[in-house]
Amino acid sequence: MKLLAVGSIALDTLEGPFGSVTGELGGSALYFCLAAALIRPVELVGPVGRDAEAEVNRLLAGRPIDASRLSILDFPTYHWSARQHAGTNVEKGSGDSIYDHWEPDLPDGFGGWAFVGSMRPDRQAAAALALRPSAALLAGDSMRSYVTSLPAEARELVSACSWFFANREELAALGGDPDDPDEFRKRWTLEGLVVKRSAEGSELWTSTGPIRLPALSRYPVVDVTGAGDALAGGLLARWLESGARPEGLEDALAHGVGCASLAISEVGLRGLAAAGPEDLEERVAALLG
Repeated sequence: MKLLAVGSIALDTLEGPFGSVTGELGGSALYFCLAAALIRPVELVGPVGRDAEAEVNRLLAGRPIDASRLSILDFPTYHWSARQHAGTNVEKGSGDSIYDHWEPDLPDGFGGWAFVGSMRPDRQAAAALALRPSAALLAGDSMRSYVTSLPAEARELVSACSWFFANREELAALGGDPDDPDEFRKRWTLEGLVVKRSAEGSELWTSTGPIRLPALSRYPVVDVTGAGDALAGGLLARWLESGARPEGLEDALAHGVGCASLAISEVGLRGLAAAGPEDLEERVAALLG
């Protein structure tokens, strides 16, 4: 069964204890795909401007990432700017006009697993609604700034998904109680809800109850950008690859946490780009023993 990710490709401006960088490749689709590719092949759908086309091609070369549905447009690549403070990113602004000129290039009747990562909510909801009738599993994620600016579209995304990924702030912005995630899961009839708690770890809620894992505090934390998308990529890729059995969810969550740890170990995508499957398995072993 195939795994597909639809999401943003970005040129990021990032500030934090590491200093500042401009024009750093990022975006939900790339973080998800680089993480998933440490485990299995994945397909990428997203828009990129010609200003970042060559850099994206270099990043993806030699990896099990099918970019045949990458849309190359004559418009500026999505730009996102953030400052890291107290272990989280504070958004400073973005430029997302590329979405005015892009429709997701989705395979007809896609019957595999799909992840719709954070991007402008109207495009995100359109992708989710197009995939919902045929996808075997449909997962989504969002950013707090988009949830608050376009709440109707953000809620439309949640209603289309069977799995959802959110941090405590995003959960609250969507009307959930961060201290009672399972109520949110039941209200939106989600099969699974993954709550990202930064340094406190992650938890996964299904009808059988929660699975909780700590953060990997023994490894460096440099830049927290993309951690949630990397977690989703590792979790979904591992669970699909291992047969999608309920008893495999803890192992899948551990692979997600491991991918998130790799993502935050360097600025931008550099940690994931430099990692191999053996680096991921080292982190999984540190979690599960």
